[in-house]
Amino acid sequence: MYTAIKGIYENGVLTFIETPPSIKKSQVVVLFMDESQQDQSTEEQPQRGVVLGSLANKGYNIPDNFNDPLEDFNDYM
Repeated sequence: MYTAIKGIYENGVLTFIETPPSIKKSQVVVLFMDESQQDQSTEEQPQRGVVLGSLANKGYNIPDNFNDPLEDFNDYM
């Protein structure tokens, strides 16, 4: 299993931004990102999820029988 955590490497020192899991011994892989990528990842950008009702009046609708039992499972009910 792999676990990724953020950190900053500066002047030969690696500083973790996140707390690593408590592991006694493990191999690690260090990935150095370009500064342009680093600047984008360190800025906290709010993540925008799905807005309820955003598909309304855009030709998308849920069928009236959406919650009805499926015919394939009638033998099990």
